[in-house]
Amino acid sequence: MTFLGIDLGTSGLRALLMDAAGAVLGSAERPYQVAHPHPGWAEQDPADWIAALDGAVEELRAVPGFAALRGIGVAGHMHGATLLDADDQVLRPCILWNDTRSSAEAAALDGSDGLRETSGNIVFPGFTAPKLLWVERHEPEVFAKVAKVLLPAAYLNLYLTGAHVADMSDSAGTSWLDTGARDWSETLLAAGHMTRDQMPRLVEGCAEAGPLRADLAANWGLDGPVTVAGGAGDNAAAACGIGALSEGQGFVSLGTSGVLLAARDGYAPDPATAVHTFCHAVPDRWYQMGVMLSATDSLNWLARITGASPAELTAALGETLQAPGVVRFLPYLSGERTPHNDAGARGSFTGLSAGTSRDDMTRAVLEGVAFGLRDSLMALKQTGARIDRLIAIGGGSRSDYWLKLIATVLDLPLDLPAEGEFGAALGAARLGQCAAGADWQQVMTAPEIARTVTPEPGLVADYAEAYERFRAAYDGIRAVQ
Repeated sequence: MTFLGIDLGTSGLRALLMDAAGAVLGSAERPYQVAHPHPGWAEQDPADWIAALDGAVEELRAVPGFAALRGIGVAGHMHGATLLDADDQVLRPCILWNDTRSSAEAAALDGSDGLRETSGNIVFPGFTAPKLLWVERHEPEVFAKVAKVLLPAAYLNLYLTGAHVADMSDSAGTSWLDTGARDWSETLLAAGHMTRDQMPRLVEGCAEAGPLRADLAANWGLDGPVTVAGGAGDNAAAACGIGALSEGQGFVSLGTSGVLLAARDGYAPDPATAVHTFCHAVPDRWYQMGVMLSATDSLNWLARITGASPAELTAALGETLQAPGVVRFLPYLSGERTPHNDAGARGSFTGLSAGTSRDDMTRAVLEGVAFGLRDSLMALKQTGARIDRLIAIGGGSRSDYWLKLIATVLDLPLDLPAEGEFGAALGAARLGQCAAGADWQQVMTAPEIARTVTPEPGLVADYAEAYERFRAAYDGIRAVQ
């Protein structure tokens, strides 16, 4: 038996095939684009996701064992609003998680009585509910035709099964879910001018969403029945991929956005911290995370304007962690979530001089992202989360300098998985395996750790002081904007 994990990312889709023992047999990737028709907007055509999935599957069909596929799981970038009419036709491009057009609607919705208490979260502009209020206000002809709203992963579930099904972890980021009760809230739906009929059916991420469509199974050359799992939001799936499901387990992810996630055995929301409190992809578990919107995106931005690759920028710093630099960078290129909930925040450099070099600016960007992650750590600790160490994942974790910096700024050891697969695609495959009958407590294991990056003891205090200056710089910038 084999299992397919699909990671529907912001910039591309990755499909991974694994066997029943968890060994990866093959993977395939397909890129697609994000459209930015106006400043602050981010959209995608869901047809591009289907084309990417079809292309990835066609490549994986050549991998021995693909025909024995028995389970599929989909992980997707969260919060996206895919609007369908009564015939399941897409009404407009999907509005993505990093789209900030609905900041006014989010602020108004966040002020609704009891909303934070029921959802467990602040209503961020990137969440799904304010997007629909924006559509109602600015595209009323589209809003009038909305029969179903699906998150990106749920839209792929529809393609795979023909049914409108979503999981708890993804749905918790809509501002329509009672996150403690793990069900749609009539009160929250009414506040967002939506109805339960417009929502997909809810299942746990490791439970069955439905069987794979017979025509797809035939086209893919499969020799038996295939179960599609409920799936997960991308970060919940990544937690499944590294076995972070219980109190004290967590990870820091250096991707497009920066995420610091802690698994929780119980439901302990604290919306005022701007920490996200979501259902996990397995029953009776939750997770909390702090999110910064521009992590590797900040380094990618610097790379674009300097004409160097991100790897070239970080390699030039060497391997020895330096003391905090005099140049400071605020990493708010697209606004910020934790802890500021400030869509209007913008990035800046301070401390520049005629002698400032490219390396100085690179260090400032890496430090700014590390300080943003410390913001999330402090907010998570305020909720009572226990964080003793973290697994580091994501593209940015390939930089040893950045890892040493983050470990020192957080004053926590960072564990690096051994070579191999982990993360959202693997977590999605594991969810598919569970939906096909496996026990999630046996499947969701932690990876082998290759090495641990520890804080530089002689620099922890220096970076703690630099962090306080970073916080003061944000307060000063916002005071004059």
